[in-house]
Amino acid sequence: MKKNIAVVVGGNSSEYFISLQSGEKIANEIDKEKFNVYVVTIKGSDWELTSDLYCGLIINKNDFSFNDNGKKVKFDCAYIAIHGTPGEDGKLQSYFDMIKLPYTSCNVLCSALTFNKYYCNTVLRQSNINIANSVLLIKGQNIDNESIISKTGLPCFVKPNEGGSSFGISKVKKQEDLISAIEIAFKESNQVIIEQFIEGTEITVGLVKTKNKDYIFTPIEIVSANEFFDYEAKYNDKKTQEIIPARISAELTKKSQELSSQIYDYLNCSGIVRVDFILKNDTFYFLEINTIPGMTAASLVPKQIKEYGVEMKDLLTDIIENSINTYNL
Repeated sequence: MKKNIAVVVGGNSSEYFISLQSGEKIANEIDKEKFNVYVVTIKGSDWELTSDLYCGLIINKNDFSFNDNGKKVKFDCAYIAIHGTPGEDGKLQSYFDMIKLPYTSCNVLCSALTFNKYYCNTVLRQSNINIANSVLLIKGQNIDNESIISKTGLPCFVKPNEGGSSFGISKVKKQEDLISAIEIAFKESNQVIIEQFIEGTEITVGLVKTKNKDYIFTPIEIVSANEFFDYEAKYNDKKTQEIIPARISAELTKKSQELSSQIYDYLNCSGIVRVDFILKNDTFYFLEINTIPGMTAASLVPKQIKEYGVEMKDLLTDIIENSINTYNL
């Protein structure tokens, strides 16, 4: 009998519409001969099916089921495709754990940790990962520009600390621009991280591990026409070059993949993730990890999967079956 798979999209972040696009691609790629696929859209307290034949049917939050002409339909696995809260910060994972429903992404602890950039950096430093200097700000506290700049230098990056998107990020070159950049970031998060700027080559590595296989994809080199790889550059092909394979040596390629694999294991990740680095003087500096990366046609990971040579349908089957078979019920 076919398993029922819910592709969960939407969420409450600025990347709501990107999540819809990611979910659409995932739902289209899942093997329909093996699975019944339903799209579930979450927005605040509104949870409903948005698949063509079931559009508008309401999800029962007691057990994540729905009623189809008097018949109760339950899911065997949730493929989480929500960027930001509640899909990337552990909240949805906690709910699924409570109702004992397998899901494809990182667990609660890993999701909550990686969603908080500063705390994730603090943990990874214990594993001797190279990371830029940074300062954490909490909304409402006094801001000392000179103290911040003394730790990060200029230019520096100002980012929402909690979030998986590219919204609210600024590159600050002058001290007098720092306050306005912090205010922009606070619109996306109650915490802001200010990071040292490391000039180098941006490299990103996507990967996923199942019981069957470790898929560690070919690194991509990102060359943005903007100041950095912001939201516009990420989703506008004219604003960025995504060079695959990255123009680095075979030795550095292997090093980036091994380092990504190490980070994946150290953080106890599950499902597809993407790890971003800056490469400077043959040293990789960790930028961040995206535990639910974009899966749209313009996104990086699908391009890496294609370069790797695995069919998306087969990869998604392995991920879903691995989630169902390994979930601790």
